[in-house]
Amino acid sequence: MALAPHAEPFQSDGTPDGSGRRVGVLLSHGFTGSPASMVPWGRYLAEQGYAVSVPLLPGHGTRWQDMLPTTFGHYYEAIEREFEALRARCDVVVVGGLSMGGCLAIWLAAKHPRDVAGLVLVNPAVASTNKQLLALPALKYVVKSMPGIANDIKKPGVSEHGYDRTPLRALHSMIVTWKEVREDLPKVTAPLLLFRSAEDHVVDPSSARIILGSVSSRDVTERVLENSYHVATLDNDAPQIFEESAEFVRRVTAP
Repeated sequence: MALAPHAEPFQSDGTPDGSGRRVGVLLSHGFTGSPASMVPWGRYLAEQGYAVSVPLLPGHGTRWQDMLPTTFGHYYEAIEREFEALRARCDVVVVGGLSMGGCLAIWLAAKHPRDVAGLVLVNPAVASTNKQLLALPALKYVVKSMPGIANDIKKPGVSEHGYDRTPLRALHSMIVTWKEVREDLPKVTAPLLLFRSAEDHVVDPSSARIILGSVSSRDVTERVLENSYHVATLDNDAPQIFEESAEFVRRVTAP
């Protein structure tokens, strides 16, 4: 199946810093989304000289039906492979993500605490207070999908090019794995910069509270975005995310 417009992955080689070190940044898009939500951020970081990787997760970027046989485990394996490839050509790597991408990033940091130099999370998802999700274990056998969650963006005329349907089996696999991710949060020691939209119609504030209250990181910063919805990397506050994350990467990877 051909990739949808704007779903192409993005990579940049970067340039060594003043000490001759190459710094890498891995950015992950969210559930039913695509690299389109992350590439502008990735390009900004690439312009700062960083080696950047924005991969396409399995089942994404084509049509929602292609997600039906995929699970959260497939997405994590893809991110871990990309991380290992980036680490092989860089001296130090920072990992970031939006929504489910933030969940993947923080689980990666929990599993590789010595190798992740920093974490940048934008509206990460590790929990939900939505009671409707309780029906998923049975509902996923009755219907294949429900309406999509893409394009929660305040800025007019902007699209993240995500799916218009949400595959329920894949969604359930993510929600089931959240428990494992939450249990591993105390293993996270990397410096953490977390952006959270004050108004988010996809991920509720419980995820940020759980993350900030559970990680073992001593260097933790939370930023509340007042003028963006869920896909903040494409929204009004995107420049703040780009600029502050670039400064964060510079600081946490300094020799």
